[in-house]
Amino acid sequence: MNAINFFFGVYPYIALSVFVIGSWIRYDNEQYTWKTDSSQLLSKSNMWIASNLFHVGILSIFAGHFAGLVLPHALWISLGVSDLQHQWIAIVAGSVFGTMCLIGGTILWLRRIFNPRVRAAGRRMDAFILGWLLLTLVAGLSTLPVSIGHANHGDPGVMLALSGWVQSVLTFQPKPELLAAVEPVFRFHMVLGMTVFLLFPFTRLVHILTAPLTYVGRAYQIVRSKRRVKATASA
Repeated sequence: MNAINFFFGVYPYIALSVFVIGSWIRYDNEQYTWKTDSSQLLSKSNMWIASNLFHVGILSIFAGHFAGLVLPHALWISLGVSDLQHQWIAIVAGSVFGTMCLIGGTILWLRRIFNPRVRAAGRRMDAFILGWLLLTLVAGLSTLPVSIGHANHGDPGVMLALSGWVQSVLTFQPKPELLAAVEPVFRFHMVLGMTVFLLFPFTRLVHILTAPLTYVGRAYQIVRSKRRVKATASA
């Protein structure tokens, strides 16, 4: 078995199996660790801008990958979006949201490393997984010049190959041969991305699976301040 067959025919199922089973076991056995472990109370410096840039960027990137790689090719054609238009949409959106995510994520990573209070209260895995996400992001941004070159030559072949491979994995009919002719920078980015799923159950990323959507409709909490009442001397 060569490297392409392993990483794009076997490794996706290893990563997805660990993702599903590991998350399930952690949720059942370690629910008190299933949280964001927010450090905002420890230091608010640059937190608002960094957190918003990172979260908006990464959620948009995930949605874009889902739309571009998972949704059927025929759906885009039926909507009147040609392959080249699809590719340019991916390039522009990836550039904008990728840059947002990179700026926000870098600030958050530096904060985890160099802020003494945040570093002392955090776990080693917090900085590691954030660094891995940034590495995956940089690899993804590195594919943009190659994609632009393909688009300028009117060649959406790589985009279609990537989409075809993702859909083949999800239908349990993996076709790693689709990626044999794809540039190494794409394959490197994809391996890093799959490894995120492998690491997912062992990190604070698990909070993504239980977003507190019920907070939107829950009743307001009543908070009363505690005031010290001075005792008066009796007459």
